[in-house]
Amino acid sequence: MNIVIIKYNAGNIESVNNALNRLNVNAEITAEPEKIRNADKVIFPGVGEASTTMNYLKKRGLDKLIVSLKQPVLGICLGLQLMCSHSEENDVECLGIFEEKVKRFIPNPGEEFITKVPHMGWNSISNLKSSLFTNDTENQYVYFVHSYYASIGEHTAATCNYIVPFSAALQKNNFYATQFHPEKSGTIGAKILENFLKI
Repeated sequence: MNIVIIKYNAGNIESVNNALNRLNVNAEITAEPEKIRNADKVIFPGVGEASTTMNYLKKRGLDKLIVSLKQPVLGICLGLQLMCSHSEENDVECLGIFEEKVKRFIPNPGEEFITKVPHMGWNSISNLKSSLFTNDTENQYVYFVHSYYASIGEHTAATCNYIVPFSAALQKNNFYATQFHPEKSGTIGAKILENFLKI
């Protein structure tokens, strides 16, 4: 199977590649359009800031390329947010694959020390509605690090609750995305990556 990780100014590319290696899967990290277009599966990871990253993608034509892909595509963390319609992080229009909007967590008054931003650590996911997940992943704990979240919407494929309910995963047609980091989520994360590779 030909697996490609899109190479760009993202911070977690190597950790995603290492997680695939632990599954005995070799992936190619590349920004070459033809290699991305011809891959069996594409992973679009991301750790960083939305507007800077969108500018980077646009300058290299990767924005139009990602939207045009027909094979299964998995966005991770910032990858999920960039696949949404708009992000409050520096008020940027994103790829628009999902209609959901990305907002910043705002702690409830008086709870700033309880519900800290960023949301960092392990939290459970529920209401699973995608082939990314199986029965044994319902209510399991996965690892999050984010200050912004995708709202609940038509394409929500998993829900998490931190300050407010938000989309822990999204799916639309061949596009899948997780706000959590499967590559840092132990055996459950490995299972979710395996499920994606089987789609």
